[in-house]
Amino acid sequence: MLFPGLPWDSTATWFSLLLYISDMVIRLIVLGVIPGNRRPTTAMAWLLCIFFLPSIGLVLFLMFGNFRLSRRRRDYQAEVNQRVLAATREIALQTPPYDGPEWINSAVGLNRRLGSFPSLEGNKVELIGGYQESLDAMAEAVRGATDYVNAEFYIMSSDFATENLFRELEAAAERGVRVRVLFDHIGSLRVPGYGAMLRRFKRSQIHWRRMLPLLPVKGQWRRPDLRNHRKILVVDGRVGFTGSQNVVEPSYRNKKHQRAGRTWVELMARLEGPIVGTLNVMFATDWSSETEDALESQLASHHWDTLPGAVVCQVVPSGPGFVTENNLRLFNTLLYSAQHRITISSPYFVPDDSLLYAITTAAQRGVLVELFVCESGDQFLVHHAQRSYYEALLRAGVRIFLYAKPKVLHAKHFTVDEDVAVIGSSNMDMRSFSLNLEVTVMMLGKDIVQRMHDVEDRYRATSRELMLQEWLDRPIIARYVDNVARLTATLQ
Repeated sequence: MLFPGLPWDSTATWFSLLLYISDMVIRLIVLGVIPGNRRPTTAMAWLLCIFFLPSIGLVLFLMFGNFRLSRRRRDYQAEVNQRVLAATREIALQTPPYDGPEWINSAVGLNRRLGSFPSLEGNKVELIGGYQESLDAMAEAVRGATDYVNAEFYIMSSDFATENLFRELEAAAERGVRVRVLFDHIGSLRVPGYGAMLRRFKRSQIHWRRMLPLLPVKGQWRRPDLRNHRKILVVDGRVGFTGSQNVVEPSYRNKKHQRAGRTWVELMARLEGPIVGTLNVMFATDWSSETEDALESQLASHHWDTLPGAVVCQVVPSGPGFVTENNLRLFNTLLYSAQHRITISSPYFVPDDSLLYAITTAAQRGVLVELFVCESGDQFLVHHAQRSYYEALLRAGVRIFLYAKPKVLHAKHFTVDEDVAVIGSSNMDMRSFSLNLEVTVMMLGKDIVQRMHDVEDRYRATSRELMLQEWLDRPIIARYVDNVARLTATLQ
């Protein structure tokens, strides 16, 4: 008899045996399921979680392990991609290659193949670093709207800082402008005053929807941390905004942040020119995914008789609607192509192996690599996971600048040599590469890069450089917390 001496007539014995067998079956099954289409580090983290805590780990995996959108959304995204490719084929053929290093044209081609949008000439770009200044600039643009306003933000809140923008949105809707607003359900729900904002929308003539809603009673369910992280505002197809900033007061209505004097530092781009039409296509795609209102007219670019500027721009969409991790591939391409200088600002820097290798390899081959991060982060696990990469970066020769606390440097952008500037909603972390819907704009030209360098110089004046020996001397317990947090960052 198997296991002689056990009381086989006991219910507890049979229950224990069933638990043991089910535990072994779970472990054997996940060994062949979890590694599929996942990074090895991510798969290993999930396997360790399930092997140490089988039942809890399996429940967590079922809730958070699926990083795909619904098939309907993915099919619709693929359909839009094909339509954009067809509609912009002539424009792409008429646009001459960028007059600069050949690797830039290679990056442009990569973006076109992965994200469908072409690079477009003749754009005007204004960089806005003031928090209230950018909110007021968006309000001013809405004030001049005559046809439509399309707004899409990860977080929206009706408060003292955003009141002017909310009033202009309401006024535009009242005078007959078609105003559409998208906000991420969970992102906005976490901010105090969410219910009051919903009541305000309901009283207005604004057309609004939650993005990726989690409403089980209405049959709307998905992985809870699969979010739409984009920040886009388009007015009449002529003026657009994108960047890092949400529509909320600079301490996110958090009393703890307010007491500490912790406010967010952002960078937004105000855009005019053909590139605004591609931002609008991104909005129209997300609006249609949430409402099934096709917005056919919004999928066409606005006609420009006179081009307002000289910056070449290209929009790069990314997220779980794409299987190719478009932002990560662009970032790696640019980092490996850099010849002289790379300067990065990322509030949440938790790279996968490919991005870590791209950055450290650039530094090791003699490129000046600078990384601006927060001295003190606003998210405990993410900040400590980020810190776990500092030693490898410093040893490779990357210069790390800590933006002075209590401010949170939330701006998301980087420059490569004197030719390329990148701005958008994407962090340099695994969440932005795999889980979040993001928008990135690649901008070409020495003038826009120099203006971005001016922004970086202001960061440098407010930061202190972290040295390797200082980092190696930190307490052992701090190292332990950093390394544990790093493990949790791979559970995607």
